[in-house]
Amino acid sequence: MNQYETVFILTPVLSDAQMKEAVEKFKGILTAEGAEIINEENWGLKKLAYPIEKKSTGFYQLIEFKADPTVIAKLEINYRRDERVIRYLTTKLDKYAAEYAAKRVSLKSAKKED
Repeated sequence: MNQYETVFILTPVLSDAQMKEAVEKFKGILTAEGAEIINEENWGLKKLAYPIEKKSTGFYQLIEFKADPTVIAKLEINYRRDERVIRYLTTKLDKYAAEYAAKRVSLKSAKKED
């Protein structure tokens, strides 16, 4: 199993409940395919670098997971089919990126404890 991270941008016209439902849908797809979710981060509403579909902001979401390579195709098909997703990017993490991601998560959890 490889380690991946996916970032997707949801349209800014969604309510908080609709946004959480969309995130749960994609997490459900991953877990249904046997992926192990390692980390999840909600980056919130951010300004886009350039307008997409006449929108200048979007809800950013990051999910790190371990899965077989066949899961990626199924996940990205669902991104394309969902009209709430403006953009997405899934990358495979090499060992150095995976180590960095683990350090980042541990630092973030250490800050929450303080």
